[in-house]
Amino acid sequence: MMMAAIDAFTSPTLKHLRESWWDDDFTEFLKETLKPRSGNRILDVGCGEGLAQVSIGRLHISQIRLVGLDLVLSKVMQARQRTASHNLRVAFAAADACYLPFADGAFDSLYCVAVLQHINDVRSALGEFARVTARNGRILAVEPDNSGRYVFSSIPSGRHAFEQAAKFFEVVTASRGEKADAAIGPKLPGLFAQHGIEPIDVRLFPVSHTALGPLPPQVWAARRDSIRSAMKQVSSAPARDAGQAYLDALDAYEAEAAQAGSAFVEIQNTMLFAAVGQKE
Repeated sequence: MMMAAIDAFTSPTLKHLRESWWDDDFTEFLKETLKPRSGNRILDVGCGEGLAQVSIGRLHISQIRLVGLDLVLSKVMQARQRTASHNLRVAFAAADACYLPFADGAFDSLYCVAVLQHINDVRSALGEFARVTARNGRILAVEPDNSGRYVFSSIPSGRHAFEQAAKFFEVVTASRGEKADAAIGPKLPGLFAQHGIEPIDVRLFPVSHTALGPLPPQVWAARRDSIRSAMKQVSSAPARDAGQAYLDALDAYEAEAAQAGSAFVEIQNTMLFAAVGQKE
C-alpha cells in the first residue's frame, strides 16, 4: 500500500514520489532508456536524497560519472552523505532546474523524476535540459497527471473530505504564488518537441493504493499533520478557514470509516508518464 506516495488527502501532488516509489524495476527501466556506457556523464535533476544514485551505483557500470542536482541544499547534503556511505563517487550541486550551472552539451544523458510538476516555468527547465545534453543524448522526464487522480471512498464523508482537501490545497497553492501545471505528465512529449528534444517513447506507470477495512490511526494522524503543517506555512484567512473545514471533514470521515468497519473501502490511483526523448 503506497500511502506515502499517493495519498491525495495529504498532498495535491506526488511530492514524495522518488523516495516512496522508486524500485529495482524502475532502475532497470532507467538503464534501458538512458543506455549508459562506461565514461558517460549523467545528470539527475532534482536528485532529492540520493536514492537514484545509490540504485544506479548497484548496476556497476564502470567509470560512469553521475551528477545530482537539487534546489534544496539540505537534500543535497543528505544525498552526498548517503552516496558516500555506499562508496560511490558522485558530484552534487544545489541549483535551480531553470538555470543549470553547466556548460552546453556537458552530459551524455539527463533524467528527472517528479520535478517538473513543481516548476512554474517548465519551458525554461526543458530548454536547459536540452542545452546541457549532448547531441543524440537521451533525456527522460517522469511526471504524473495530478489533475487526473482517482479517489474512491465507499462512504459519503470520504467523498466530501476529498472535495475539501482539493479546495484547501488549491487555496494554499494560490497563496504561495505557485502556478505549476497539474497535468504536466501527458504533455511532456509535445513539450520535448518544442525544445529540440525528439520524443521517441512514452511509458506509463500506474501508482495506486487500496484499503479494505478501517485505516490505521497513524494514517489519520499523518493526514491531520499534513494539513496543520500546510496551514502554518500560509497566513491568509481563506487558507485557515479552508484548512479548518478540511480538518472537520476529515474527523467526520474517520468516524464514519470506523463505523463502517470491514465494509469500508478507499481506492486511490494515478498514472505516471515517462517521456523519453533524444537531443537533436
